[in-house]
Amino acid sequence: MLKIENLHAEIDGKAILKGLSLSINPGEIHAIMGPNGAGKSTLSYVLSGRPGYEVTEGSATFDGEDLLDKAPHERAAAGLFLGFQYPVEIPGVSNVQFLREALNAQRRLRGEEPLSGGDFLKRARKQADELGLSMDMLKRPVNVGFSGGEKKRNEMVQMGIIDPKLAILDETDSGLDIDALRTVGHGINSIMRKPDKAVLLITHYQRLLDYVKPDFVHVLAAGRIVRTGGAELALELEREGYGAIAA
Repeated sequence: MLKIENLHAEIDGKAILKGLSLSINPGEIHAIMGPNGAGKSTLSYVLSGRPGYEVTEGSATFDGEDLLDKAPHERAAAGLFLGFQYPVEIPGVSNVQFLREALNAQRRLRGEEPLSGGDFLKRARKQADELGLSMDMLKRPVNVGFSGGEKKRNEMVQMGIIDPKLAILDETDSGLDIDALRTVGHGINSIMRKPDKAVLLITHYQRLLDYVKPDFVHVLAAGRIVRTGGAELALELEREGYGAIAA
């Protein structure tokens, strides 16, 4: 599904990714862990097409097509979803309005018919019910006045409605209490743990992996993957720290 080879990227002339290679197949959940400044968020931004990040070498393909050659909205329509560490607030735009426009824009780009208002609301209500988010909250402006946990729950609802092939979740566990963490873990598992989907979890800590068990754990240090293992590697990182593992 996703194949990254020898990826180098920089921002403002500063090299961040320095030869990163990674392959993700359908049905797999990969976790990337590493210290601050290792390049974890940069990887998510480069893959999603955030402006300001320049790829200087290497390649990334998604379903066999050049991902880096696509505009951000084309990457989203192809099936890529980015979950933010700090979901943004959009005053004056309701969740329902935002999500219907986003979903139908992607459908049109893929040559599919847009969903009617009724069909969209049915889809939105189903996802909201599964993740304990009321329709009243979906009608509110995007993330405005939401707690940290509510923002992340709202993002899981967004992911379920968009229904991507690959979810890149950048420190989606940041700032969550135990209950919110359990809800987010349930959302990831129920929406994305399927044979035709995949997840790239970017995190500092092992705690999210108690709820979303990865098939592979990668240690990212100084812009490249320095070690790969199974779920047990995350436990080793908790015990030993990044310095001992990445040395």
